[in-house]
Amino acid sequence: MILLTGAAGFIGSNILAALNARGDTDVLAVDDLTEGSKCANLAGKSFADYLDGDELLASLDSLPPLTAILHQGACVDTTARDGKGVMRLNYTYSKTLLALAEAHRCPFLYASSAAVYGDGRNGFREEPACEDARTPYAFSKWAFDQHLHRTGRSATVPVVGLRYFNVYGPGEGHKGRMASVAWHCFGAVKRGEAPRLFEGSDGFLRDFIAVADVADVNLFFLDAALAGRGQSGVFNVGTGTPRSFGDMGRIVSAVTGSPPPVTIPFPDDLRGQYQAYTCADITRLRKAGWTQPFLSLEEGIAAYWSAIS
Repeated sequence: MILLTGAAGFIGSNILAALNARGDTDVLAVDDLTEGSKCANLAGKSFADYLDGDELLASLDSLPPLTAILHQGACVDTTARDGKGVMRLNYTYSKTLLALAEAHRCPFLYASSAAVYGDGRNGFREEPACEDARTPYAFSKWAFDQHLHRTGRSATVPVVGLRYFNVYGPGEGHKGRMASVAWHCFGAVKRGEAPRLFEGSDGFLRDFIAVADVADVNLFFLDAALAGRGQSGVFNVGTGTPRSFGDMGRIVSAVTGSPPPVTIPFPDDLRGQYQAYTCADITRLRKAGWTQPFLSLEEGIAAYWSAIS
């Protein structure tokens, strides 16, 4: 059985869909459905059982044998200020699940984040010299990556951390403000309005990656581990091609036939926290054997609109 945390979340639900698409349904889905709208992400998907995140912690000694743990559950609010709470969810909980993987002798894949690179001024390579995690969210992800570095040599199972860059696609609606610019633009279109972008959006370049590609990368590492070719480490998951928020808005307009984007003031509470540029160095991912091309932003946005319209 595969244990999938964050199964009702954005990336987790897309991984579950990818597993189902190839006939894998022996999945223990774990999440926190306090935000009940996330239930929609599980609708129509197949899994063997469901547990709340707290129920999982109370059931660690009575779980069936696990073949893999895909840990996608986390506090994903990049602006959260409750450092204690974020560390409990993103660091301590992750250490518990890594110990569970060791006990079941199964691969452990987990979601890290490109937020660990801070403003990116030192580059986006999986190296300490590039890392500058200053927010509670970024620090929690960086701290667990460091835990992996410390324990990696003694780990008896493959342990893979995936540093997601700017992911977009179906299933992110419950994230609200934290959802991608694409989701917000589509929302405006559905209200009969033009897509809205922050002023200066042509100057903000991000490495946007479709959630379908992120799910495929997870299954690539999972399959390698289950086939006995597993490797441990932290890997960037992005396209390696930055595009501007302005590009995204214009592509949404073109795909939906809506008017060109309009600009709105930049929020004061995001000043100083907004990454102006991200671009994944995917050298290590390619060396790990990932050779598939990623969807272009045009292809990904078109597929996204087709899925939700």
